[in-house]
Amino acid sequence: MRIVIIGAGFAGMYAALSAARLRDIQGVSPEELEIALVAPEPTLVVRPRLYEAKPETLTAPLQDILKAIDVVYVQGSTETVDTTARTVEIARIKGAKKHLSYDRLVVATGSRLFRPNIPGLAEHGFSVDQLDDAIALDRHLHGLAGRPARNGRDTVVVAGGGFTGIETATEMPARLRAIFGKDARPRIVIVDRNSAIAPDMGAGPRPVIEDALRTLGVETRLGASVASLDDSGVTLTSGEHIESETVIWAAGMRAAPLTAQIPAERDNFGRLLVDRDLRVLNVAGVFATGDAARAASDNIGNYALMSCQHATRMGAFAGNNAAAELLGVPTKPYHQEAYATCLDLGEAGAIFTRGWDRTLELVGTEAKKTKQQINTVWIYPPPAERAAALAAADPERVGEV
Repeated sequence: MRIVIIGAGFAGMYAALSAARLRDIQGVSPEELEIALVAPEPTLVVRPRLYEAKPETLTAPLQDILKAIDVVYVQGSTETVDTTARTVEIARIKGAKKHLSYDRLVVATGSRLFRPNIPGLAEHGFSVDQLDDAIALDRHLHGLAGRPARNGRDTVVVAGGGFTGIETATEMPARLRAIFGKDARPRIVIVDRNSAIAPDMGAGPRPVIEDALRTLGVETRLGASVASLDDSGVTLTSGEHIESETVIWAAGMRAAPLTAQIPAERDNFGRLLVDRDLRVLNVAGVFATGDAARAASDNIGNYALMSCQHATRMGAFAGNNAAAELLGVPTKPYHQEAYATCLDLGEAGAIFTRGWDRTLELVGTEAKKTKQQINTVWIYPPPAERAAALAAADPERVGEV
């Protein structure tokens, strides 16, 4: 028997850990139940931190932990999925192809930034979506130091006033001063089509966010969106043109394209619809998890968000349930009633909220300590030691806040 997991992000990593945990509990050998994880590299990209400087350091190796728990790593990119034949086709190094059969498939392919067809965006826009994107932006920012301080060199426009946009914008003043010198006066502008900043955060935390933006000197252009980009900067739908050599797109996410190969219903974000056990509806043998799945997180109408917090726990339930079906033991319905957010605000601190109504619990330096703990400890893989790694993958405990 074989479980194939596609993706080495937070959901894929925890799916592998959890499946291996249940296999171990049931006393089943790796020869009887093979768990294979397919990804281009055996590396976790710590994606929630890609708004920070030195993004090339924001990865964690997975090879040792996979070996410790007897999970087979298959290097390559999954190109096609045949749910009838129950096989996946993997593109390997130098164009070689590998076909891998599965008894259960876990789709943990994550999400990608949605880039609309805005004139000039592909040519002139940056992002912090993927590791290569963040590295390219960081190199660009350092390259600005050798250019004349005119024509918007010191101006950064961030398109999108949600989580990623705010964290990117509030980190930018310190990043640019580190590059240009402590006396630099960078200009940061957030553009968002909504009438209020951080629309998903609600009215409670918003005054704290707005105060942080004022403290950092971050400007906002609300009720407007990007109409076009060119060499000189960005033009907004309001008609305003902002000279800038750095425009960062941080607006909107979609499930990774591979989900389109699963013959199942998807939501407007491309996420596969799943049941409470994270099985893809009406497709035998396939589970979806993390940003690839639209999953109910409780019984009162809340659904998992495209976030690390939800992906880790969803991954643990998906891996457990894929193994449970093959081993003939009961599955565990996914649930995640507790929900917290911790939004970085750069040198202005952070905010920590709890619950779907985003009740403020911590602000400023105290919230910043929590954010640093999350970013540097909590979201990293467990140690590459078998007992500790398997213990960390209990679905009922993963992602507790």
